[in-house]
Amino acid sequence: MGGTGPAVRDTGRRAASGRRGAVAAALMLSMALAALDSTVVSTAVPQIVGDLGGFSVFSWLFSGYLLAVTVTLPVYGKLSDTFGRKPVLVTGASVFLLGSLLCALAWNMWALIVFRIVQGLGGGALQGTVQTLAADLYPLEERPRIQARLSTVWAVSAVAGPAVGGVLAAYADWRWIFLLNLPIGGVALWLIVRHLHEPRRPRAARARVDWSGALTVFVCGGVLLTALVQGGVAWPWPSAPSIALLGTGLALVALLVVIERRAAEPIIPGWVWRRRTIAAVNLALGALGLLMVAPAVFLPTYAQSVLGLGPVAAGFVLSVWTLSWPVSAALSQHVYRRIGFRDTAALGIGAATLVLLAFPLLPYPGRAWQPALVMLLLGAALGLFQLPLIVGVQSTVGWSERGTATASVLFCRQTGQTVGASVFGAVANGVLAGRLGSADLDAVAHGLDTGAVSEATRRAVADAVHAVYLGAACAAALAFVVLLALAPRRFPVIDEA
Repeated sequence: MGGTGPAVRDTGRRAASGRRGAVAAALMLSMALAALDSTVVSTAVPQIVGDLGGFSVFSWLFSGYLLAVTVTLPVYGKLSDTFGRKPVLVTGASVFLLGSLLCALAWNMWALIVFRIVQGLGGGALQGTVQTLAADLYPLEERPRIQARLSTVWAVSAVAGPAVGGVLAAYADWRWIFLLNLPIGGVALWLIVRHLHEPRRPRAARARVDWSGALTVFVCGGVLLTALVQGGVAWPWPSAPSIALLGTGLALVALLVVIERRAAEPIIPGWVWRRRTIAAVNLALGALGLLMVAPAVFLPTYAQSVLGLGPVAAGFVLSVWTLSWPVSAALSQHVYRRIGFRDTAALGIGAATLVLLAFPLLPYPGRAWQPALVMLLLGAALGLFQLPLIVGVQSTVGWSERGTATASVLFCRQTGQTVGASVFGAVANGVLAGRLGSADLDAVAHGLDTGAVSEATRRAVADAVHAVYLGAACAAALAFVVLLALAPRRFPVIDEA
């Protein structure tokens, strides 16, 4: 399966660990940079637009960053397998911090968007390499502990990020949102450089980098994801821009296949999809990214327009799933040690399917605790689903393949989120248009923003969000079927004793 000998693995882990506590702290700080980024920026958008202008294109502050992170994940994964985790993580963190400094100096909206893309070029290295290093430093029996810590970082960021961003924008300046990254990233970089020591690898053992494949992955992913992000938003789906982007993307996919087949060490190697375990997990986590869009994007609107809650209370209804998710993830090891990775994940996603199906059954208009309870249960189910799959995949490959395998599952999850935003956005808009007849959806959006929501609009929003949750339940059911049909009951774990 591409692993190395037990003695080499043991020596590598001892050398790579150094002072493992300090390295773990660096990993958590690095993950915090990536996790806080979008949530902190989201609450400062009014101040940013008021200062720089560019309201019509501000969504690219998020889309541009997401695109850059997603398309660089497989590239950084392969580079970390080739050159080691430390140089990739140091380079990625440095690029991210450079992008943060440039964002703080931005003079108009387009400059800020470009610098956000620079941030994303570094953010891809942070997300993938941190997850890979967590598996390098900890043996199988200890990986749930570090993964639970990383999940906690995401949970805390989801809750604290909007508050921090709001406070900085209101009482300081929105530029401090980006400057705040510099001391956090500086400490993380110092800890990594000082305490992370990887074993030296013979130069002859280092494969040549498939730079043409890396460039094609970047361009191809950027074109296709741009088509998905902007389709139905900036232009209609059946329009010249959509057709041109999708056609170009498909042509680039064909070119990428040709390049990767000829490359000695391809950026996206064929074994990622030929091995049942990794292929099944890739598809399952792609479905996870798809279903996560339903609560993350549409629940706050539901809470404000249907339940009549304020922005803070609506944010709390959403954030409760970040409380149960890391707890469930931490406890999942006690389940998968008994019944295996696949069955534990199937149990989690099966429960998530039922929870998502329960959402449309909530009473109208209902009370805030009802969707909050649904989100609490959903977080617990997804914690039981995601972590066993990530730990399981990382345990089936050796050091020289772990970066690529980890990046592939994260790439599929990110892509699922991008596709989900487009698909479920179209579903919600379709339901709203059908319920409200010829009403102008822009006027509806203005009503939601100002709080002047009619009863007809409230019911239409409720129906739209119910439809989105049903779609998310279908994605969860698809992941359940994929696991049972494709994934082996027992993952082929490499013995690292």
